[in-house]
This record gives sequence, structure tokens and C-alpha cells, in this order.
Amino acid sequence: MGIINEDSFIETVHMKGLQISLIASGDGTEVIYHKLDPGTRWGLEPANGSGVLEFFHILSGELKYKKNNQINSLKIGDVFYKSPVKEHYVFYADQLTEFIYVSSQPVFHHYSTISKELEDLAISIEEKDGYTVDHCSRISKISMILGEKLGLNTSQLFRLSLASFLHDIGKVKIPLEILQKPDKLTSEEWEIMKEHSRYGREILENTGLPTLIEAAKIVEQHHERYDGNGYPQGLKGEEIEIEAAIISIVDSFDAMTTDRVYRKGRTTKEAFEELIRCRGKMYNPDILDAFLELKEELIKI
Repeated sequence: MGIINEDSFIETVHMKGLQISLIASGDGTEVIYHKLDPGTRWGLEPANGSGVLEFFHILSGELKYKKNNQINSLKIGDVFYKSPVKEHYVFYADQLTEFIYVSSQPVFHHYSTISKELEDLAISIEEKDGYTVDHCSRISKISMILGEKLGLNTSQLFRLSLASFLHDIGKVKIPLEILQKPDKLTSEEWEIMKEHSRYGREILENTGLPTLIEAAKIVEQHHERYDGNGYPQGLKGEEIEIEAAIISIVDSFDAMTTDRVYRKGRTTKEAFEELIRCRGKMYNPDILDAFLELKEELIKI
């Protein structure tokens, strides 16, 4: 948009809906340019050290965030800073938004290495699994809408944002002949397929990043069922993390309504009917009821 001279960037990373560019770094402090597309979320997590400063200044657009059940807005010229950040913050851009972010701890290469690699991996998996390239983004977007409707706190929303996008990342360890099999899986093949939720937890935990370690538990649980007949642990009811219960419903809805390489997707009406049929069996009834209240909004996504 002409506000920043892009020739001055040291390094730039593009992710879904997000551009981040390192402008300057030294003595552990980094200055990073962010550009968020409309509909993109960005978060801050609690700092590792007591003296860590987190600051950003809005150049264009607007960021919204929830604090004490109130929606706050940061517009052009506004600043946000904490020293240190003691809780999770989830910011939402409903229009193209740019800001300069300053952190007194090095954070850029968390974006440019692990985060970018995981996003690319998640997208490659959805393509191999017969989905369109927007599957992960849709799951994340709808999950966040549902999480906000249910009144999740910022920590829960932060974990939900990560886990919903990376929910199927463990499928990278599933043999392609099973992942892409057009026919019904044998019982042996199905047992192998079910391991993807455990694999997902292992992959995220092995990054060593605290936020991804927190999301790992949710990724592992997203195929648990409300009646206890899910996998991998057979958890039931309130034993299942609310974020995982949300992803379970959203993922099922998207899977049913999406065309795959080997079958045509169902209509939204048919998908809603199937979800209702499984209310209290596969799906948490309270969360499903909230999801159904969003029916008109979801049809447009």
C-alpha cells in the first residue's frame, strides 16, 4: 500500500492471509512488519521473561480483540503494548490491515521456520487427502466463529485457532495408499488411519513451541465422540476438551459438504440433518446447538 518500502525488508514470509517481514533486529529485539488479509487472525501469547516488551502500531486498517467480554478496536495510529504479555490475545482483521510489531525477544524465525513449515505441511496433506486447498482455512474460520459464539476465553481461542488449522497434520505419517484409497478401508487399514490423531500430537509437541504443545492435546482429541466411542482414548462428554469438540463438529460438516476426488459432497441440508441425528452420540449437544444457530452464516462461507 506504499506505507512501507519493501526493499528495506531483511526477510519476508507469506502464510495464508498473512505477510510478515523482518525490518530490523539486534540485541534480541526485532521490528517486524505485518500485513493481514481480511478475515485473518493473529495472536500474542504470554511472554517467557518478566522484562519482555511487546508493542505494535497500526499503519492501516483495523484490529479487533476481545477483553473482559468487550470487543476493542485498534485503528490507524493506535498502539498496543504490554511488558510482559501475561495472557493470550487474539486479534481479528476484517479488512486489509498493516502494523509494525516490536518485540524485545526474537520471534521472527518461529514464523519463518516452524510455523511456515507446518502450514505448508497441513496444506499438502489436505490436497493428498482429496480436499481443496481451502479445507484447513475453512475449518479454522468456522471453528473460531463457533468458539466466539460459545464465549471461549482468549487462551482457548488461541489454542483453537492453531489446532483447527493443524488438526489433520498427523496424516503426513499415514501411507498414501491408505490415505488416498478410493474404496472402504479394511479393518487393519482403519486402525492405521486412526493413528493420525496421535501422530499429530507428537509432531506438534516435537516443535518445542509452547503454543503448539498446548494445541497438540486438542489435535489428538478431535476424533473423540461425546458417547465415548471415538478415538484414540475413548474419552466421553466433558472429558473432551471443548476446542476438540468444536473441531469435531466443524470438520464433520466440512467433510460432508465438500466434493472429494472419489465422491460428491452432500447438500448443506443433508449435512445438518446428519449432525442432528448424531446429537448427543458423536457430538456434544450444547456445542452442536450453538453450531446450528449459525446455520445461515455458515452457508455463506
